[in-house]
Amino acid sequence: MKQPSFFDVEERLARLSGLGDQLEAFSRTVDFEVFRPDLEKALAYSDGSKCGRPPFDPVLMFKILVIQTLNNLSDERTEYLINDRLSFMRFLGLGLSDRVPDAKTVWLFRERLAQAGAIERLFDRFDATLRTAGYLPMSGQILDATLVAAPKQRNTNAEKADLRAGRIPEDWQDKPAKLSHKDRHARWTLKFTKAKRQDDGTIPATDLAIPFFGYKSHVSIDRKFRFIRKWKTTDAAASDGARLREGLLDKTNTASSVWADTAYRSKANEDFMDKQGFVSKVHRKKPHLKPMPRHIQKSNAGKSVVRSRVEHVFADQKSQMGLFVRTVGITRATMRIGLANIVYNMRRFLFLERLNASA
Repeated sequence: MKQPSFFDVEERLARLSGLGDQLEAFSRTVDFEVFRPDLEKALAYSDGSKCGRPPFDPVLMFKILVIQTLNNLSDERTEYLINDRLSFMRFLGLGLSDRVPDAKTVWLFRERLAQAGAIERLFDRFDATLRTAGYLPMSGQILDATLVAAPKQRNTNAEKADLRAGRIPEDWQDKPAKLSHKDRHARWTLKFTKAKRQDDGTIPATDLAIPFFGYKSHVSIDRKFRFIRKWKTTDAAASDGARLREGLLDKTNTASSVWADTAYRSKANEDFMDKQGFVSKVHRKKPHLKPMPRHIQKSNAGKSVVRSRVEHVFADQKSQMGLFVRTVGITRATMRIGLANIVYNMRRFLFLERLNASA
C-alpha cells in the first residue's frame, strides 16, 4: 500500500466537491466572518498577552456548531467526525496535522454563548446579511409553533407541583448533582393528532392526545422568501396565541397581512394587530356545537394555502437536522433552537442563491 500524499487528499476533496458537498457550498455562499464581532464580544476573549495555550478561533468554533446542528450530533460524535471526515476539515479550514477541538471545548464554547445570550444577536447578524443581499421581508408574514422534545424527567407529583410554582423541590436543594440534571423549565403537554382510518374503513370519533415533554419553538416567517424573521422559545405548555403580542410580529415586513391558525385567534390578538397596523388573516374557529358556516370554511381554506408554507420550516428542521433538545434548562434550549433557526436560514439562503444563479 502506497503512502498517501498531498495530491491524494486533493483528489479526494475534488471528488467530494463533484458529489455535492453542502458544507463547501456553505463556505462559498455564507460569509462567516460577519459573526466574529458578536462572538468575540460574547466570549470576551483576552488580548492574548497572558501565558498558556490560546483559545481556538471563535469563527471556527461557531462553524463547528453549524456542523453539529446540520447533522444533529453530540459533542463527542462531533469531535470524532471532525477528525474522521475530510469535508468537515475543509469546511473548518483544518489540515490533517492541525489540532481539533475536543468535546469539552465544544461544550464550553456553546455554554459561554448561551450564558451570554448571544444567540439572538447572532441570528440578527445573519438576518442583516440576508437583507443586504436583497432578501427583505415581503408579502406579509406567517406565524406558527412546533413542539421540540427534550429528555423526559421522572418527578413525583409533589416535585411537579413545586416546579409549576417556580420552587426548587426540597429534596433537590442539598443535592447539586441531581439538581444539575433536572430540567426545571421544560413542561408536559398534550399533542393532538388526527385519528387515522381503521382497517374497516371507519374513523374514530375522537382525535388522539399524546403526552409530550419539552419546549416549544415559535416562529414568524416572511411569505415571500420564507426566512425565519422572528422567533421565541418557551416551555411546551405555553400558549401559542399569547406569543403574538410578545415581539413575534415583524414590523419591517413590506406588507401588513398576518397568517396563523386558530390558536392565534382571540380578541386580544385581533385588537393588538389592529392597533399595530397589521391585517389579520388568522383562521376563524368553528362555532361551539354548531356547524362551520360555508363562507368561513372557504375563507379558512384560502388562508390555509398561504399558512401551510410555515410547516415546511419545521419539517426541514426536524427531518434534515433532527431538531431535539439534548440539554437542561430553557437557556440552553433557546441556544439549540436559535442555532437551528440560523442554520435553516442558511440552507434557505443557499437554495435561493442557486435558484437565482440558474435563472
